[in-house]
Amino acid sequence: MIEDVSGAEQALEKERKFATKLLHFGSEIDSVTGASSVPIYQASTFHHHDILNPPQHDYSRSGNPTRQALEDYIVLLEGGARGFAFASGMAAISTVLMLLSAGDHVIVSEDVYGGTYRLLTSILKRMNIETTFVDMTDLKLVKEALQENTKAVYMETPSNPTLKIIDVAAVTSWAQEKGLLTLVDNTFMTPYYQRPIEQGVDIVLHSATKFLGGHSDVLAGLAVARTESLGRQIKQLQNGMGTVLAPQESWLLMRGMKTLEARMAHSEKSAAKLANWLNERTDIEAVYYPGLENHPGRSVHERQSSGYGAVLSFDVGSGERAKEVLSRVRIPIVAVSLGAVESILSYPAMMSHAAMPHSVRLERGITDGLLRFSVGLEDIDDLIIDLNEALR
Repeated sequence: MIEDVSGAEQALEKERKFATKLLHFGSEIDSVTGASSVPIYQASTFHHHDILNPPQHDYSRSGNPTRQALEDYIVLLEGGARGFAFASGMAAISTVLMLLSAGDHVIVSEDVYGGTYRLLTSILKRMNIETTFVDMTDLKLVKEALQENTKAVYMETPSNPTLKIIDVAAVTSWAQEKGLLTLVDNTFMTPYYQRPIEQGVDIVLHSATKFLGGHSDVLAGLAVARTESLGRQIKQLQNGMGTVLAPQESWLLMRGMKTLEARMAHSEKSAAKLANWLNERTDIEAVYYPGLENHPGRSVHERQSSGYGAVLSFDVGSGERAKEVLSRVRIPIVAVSLGAVESILSYPAMMSHAAMPHSVRLERGITDGLLRFSVGLEDIDDLIIDLNEALR
């Protein structure tokens, strides 16, 4: 009977709405003291009271109670089997890509984040891991990129920074037929708006520094495996490479995640208003936001996501004008990163995608006039007034 009750409780927990899961994720109350916050276990090693019966945690690189609470938290939100917390988003991506071996080939969305591009072209290339970048909005091009040594497909949707939309279900279905591993960077949407594992994706990745943390005060990465088997492989890599997140950062990230829905909902509403305002201007070359009616990937995005997110990009026409805008804005901070409570205006050509050669950036639509705006929690009318002045 006890097992039945436990099973019923677990079923009820899974049926809870997202906002409830954010606050009641299983470790929100300390089982020993009743504290309303996960304790920070600032310890590198753990005493063995009985050498024949070792404790669950023995060394913090292999496992730490605070980090474990965070890893269980993201599993609950993404709906996977096992979760892992890393020292940064790139630590998560690089560790997971170590599932590949020398001689393997991976198909990657062409306008992927600049750090991922750098990893694939400058580091993994030296290890004889091949990459083909394709426009994944066209499934035909994805299929044509298949080689005998292809082992994985890496997607980013919406893409960074041109917000192209990939049909995750279609690509994943094809990849499964070919026995390929599928990975999705879900940083822009977060599990609040998009859960790729529900569409069959094998691994979901996050730069948790962004929307999940939400306060520009923690560097972190997360990965969620769809199956236990895959989770065991990632665990071996995480432990072997030591790319783990520290207890303090794990606690900070959990604190930030509790307000994810409230922050995303507010910022998305503002982003939509800003995108439409920019789209109506005659002095803007292009606006990229999946919520716009003229966005070519909007219908696909709406099938796989419950919202449009809080990031948009727009082309002001030239690098000279882009730099002028960056120097004139007063409310958003001009910085690398996104997904924070404060709005962040970025210049991909010199920031997030500086690792891409100029010619490659242009091929992917990342022009010298492109700016990326991550909308925060400020009043949207103030943001529009400020940007309007900067654009004059």
